Amino acid sequence: MQHQLRSRLAFLPGVVENCWTEVDEKVPNAVAKRHILLFAISVGIFMVAHSDQLGNRPILPRHDVKIVPPNLGFYDDITMRAILVNHERKGAENLYVDDVPVPEPQDRQVLVRIKAFGLNRMDILQREGQYPVPPGASDILGVEFSGIVEKLGSRSEKWAVGDEVLGLATGGAYSEYIAIGVDFILPKPKPMNWEVAASIMENYVTAFQSLVVIGLLKDNEDVLIHTGASGVGTAALQIAKSRGAKRIFTTASSTEKLDFLQKLIGNPNVLHTINYKTEDFEKKIKEVTNGRGIDVLIDFVGRSHWDKNLAALAIDARMVMLGLLSGMNLEKTSIAPILFKRLHIIGSTLRSRSDAYQSELVQRFGQEILPLIADE
Repeated sequence: MQHQLRSRLAFLPGVVENCWTEVDEKVPNAVAKRHILLFAISVGIFMVAHSDQLGNRPILPRHDVKIVPPNLGFYDDITMRAILVNHERKGAENLYVDDVPVPEPQDRQVLVRIKAFGLNRMDILQREGQYPVPPGASDILGVEFSGIVEKLGSRSEKWAVGDEVLGLATGGAYSEYIAIGVDFILPKPKPMNWEVAASIMENYVTAFQSLVVIGLLKDNEDVLIHTGASGVGTAALQIAKSRGAKRIFTTASSTEKLDFLQKLIGNPNVLHTINYKTEDFEKKIKEVTNGRGIDVLIDFVGRSHWDKNLAALAIDARMVMLGLLSGMNLEKTSIAPILFKRLHIIGSTLRSRSDAYQSELVQRFGQEILPLIADE
């Protein structure tokens, strides 16, 4: 009896091996492969159990087996793990991991297996219910990631399965997989590790959009970047330097932060740091520029900096507003500088913009800025 059982079980590895060979080339998703492997083992056990009816021969020959797994839909009915928000208890400690469906890549999309994702302020605000999700975006947190292309949708020939990428999304990155447009991802520079790659897109693309696309920073212009030690701030400082800014002014709240920024830029003749708690940034800018002021200003602060911002701007200057950290309501101000200095004041967001705008921005960033980051 034991000999017969061993004889029957000897066929099982062959069944599993042949089934696995059949599906391994056709099914890129690791979760799907696990499901199919379990199916193959189940079939093998069934064959062993019923082999007596066929004179101790298995139902399927070992070397000619072609097992067709049940229609799992590969992704439709297969789940992945994702980090989800407890909407009743919104503290970070109440985030939890649960199974959700693996998204299916649609037209001009690919499925990416995520290796790392970035944490941003908007994720915290969204978790707290203070950041509405744009229409059509995933409820899952996360807007930047790095990973490996695992499956192609239709018309996605510019990518191949196995490509290493970094990407910008409207949501969904706190998960094992993400379906993303083909123009929302860029090739990951080979020397760059997954964690660094996952931290690039949101900060650097936002900074590039603000300084170059909207702010129209030109060579030899002066620029002021508030909250310089923030993620977007550090990115903007480096981009400003790379674009040939003559003088870069930046504000932060401590000597430690300002010292860090000096090391980051590495040229005290270009970077002028200002502790906004102890110094008047308007006064210092006027002193250094001989009263002329700055050409481009990136502001996250809002109300508390408004009047000094207007005073620090030069004729025909551009101010791009990205946040309202100190508040959105002005009690008393003069709009005269806007008229007499011919100022351009632009508010900007990124996540709520159209897919066409964001994908074009990502591709331009990939051409003009990413190669500089990769070379560092």
